[in-house]
Amino acid sequence: MSNTSLAYAYGLVAVLLWSTVATAFKVALSFYTPLQLVFVAVLTSIIALSVIILWQRKHTLMLRQFKRRPGFYLLSGILNPFLYYFVLFEAYDLLPAQQALSLNYTWAILLPILAVPLLGHKLTKVDAIAALIAYSGVYIIATGGNITAFNFDSPKGIAFVLSSTVIWCLYWVTNTKDDGDATVSLLLSFLIGLPLVTIAMLIHQPISDLSWQALTAGVYVGLFEMGITFVLWLMALKSTEKTSNITTLVFLTPVLSVGFIALILKEQIASSTYIGLCFILTGLILQKVTPQLLRKSSLKISHKHNK
Repeated sequence: MSNTSLAYAYGLVAVLLWSTVATAFKVALSFYTPLQLVFVAVLTSIIALSVIILWQRKHTLMLRQFKRRPGFYLLSGILNPFLYYFVLFEAYDLLPAQQALSLNYTWAILLPILAVPLLGHKLTKVDAIAALIAYSGVYIIATGGNITAFNFDSPKGIAFVLSSTVIWCLYWVTNTKDDGDATVSLLLSFLIGLPLVTIAMLIHQPISDLSWQALTAGVYVGLFEMGITFVLWLMALKSTEKTSNITTLVFLTPVLSVGFIALILKEQIASSTYIGLCFILTGLILQKVTPQLLRKSSLKISHKHNK
């Protein structure tokens, strides 16, 4: 199998697995509180990532990377997994899966906006227009399509899911300064985050449901939201000769996710979800594709001038 075919295979498997996790969140939250689910999922992910790192013979990097930047990994662990997944699971606990899923995808729109004050980047017209389109979709979904009523079914749930996008963006901004191995860095963050998650869970409500159904649901989230899928995605990016071809696959995830939500959770997908998700995806595609088109256009003009 060629590198390109291998990259697509890794990427498609990762996208397929990520497409199931919104459904898995709701199933798991029928057994656990949000903090309990974070604990089970993070513990599972730590075991999975440890096995992968041992298999890749990267375990010698663990102490070296941590010693070099302990403060960075402390901040990273607080943001993800502790804060991000707690807030995200709270959102899924309060909202229909279709709403939480769609609104969570706006993190990619928010990222270049937050990069302006945090990284000194410039906000382009494309980013501003993409944000306006995407957040129009957020409003449509949040109001259930009744855009003139300014009435939200669960203001708390909407606040949680939009807060999760801020936390996720802060995590990614923080990780732009990480020059270590990505899988090792993720494991270090999770190892640091686990005690925080454990203390918070024990204070609020220790786990009481240890049935095989509950454990299966929690382990599934840990493996395919946090652990294995992340490594598959990294392998896809490393195997491809053109990163943009692989990253475009991400746009399949929310579409497939809505299908799983309807099929497995039996949620009736509202027309406002379809419309709002179209707005959000339009904003994401505009943000991703426009710079590439402008770059190609400028290269063609430059080539003509050189002739």
